Amino acid sequence: MLRLVPGSLREAAFALGAPRWKVASMVTLRAAKSGVVTGLLLAIARISGETAPLLFTALNNQFFSTNMSAPLSNLPVVIFQFAMSPYDNWVRLAWGGALLITLAVLVLNIVARVFFRDRSAG
Repeated sequence: MLRLVPGSLREAAFALGAPRWKVASMVTLRAAKSGVVTGLLLAIARISGETAPLLFTALNNQFFSTNMSAPLSNLPVVIFQFAMSPYDNWVRLAWGGALLITLAVLVLNIVARVFFRDRSAG
């Protein structure tokens, strides 16, 4: 998105004597803000929905661990394990975990929309 900002916009800021860092932060980033935020939201939504890599790489650990090279606990694996269990209360917990991930992505999208909305438009 930063490359889609017209070069004439940057050149105009340079012509006014703005330093390089100010052009990058105040002109280029402001012009591409909505595209950057959209890309971040899509990336976070995709990360939260990618369960196959976690199932095969994170292994799983039922306990808290600070060792990054050891198996780690993660919600998608717990949802998968609980959904495959024969116990009704574990299946309900799996549905609750899926709802938790969905609501987290929804709340993040709403917060980003409110925080980055265009205040000058209507």
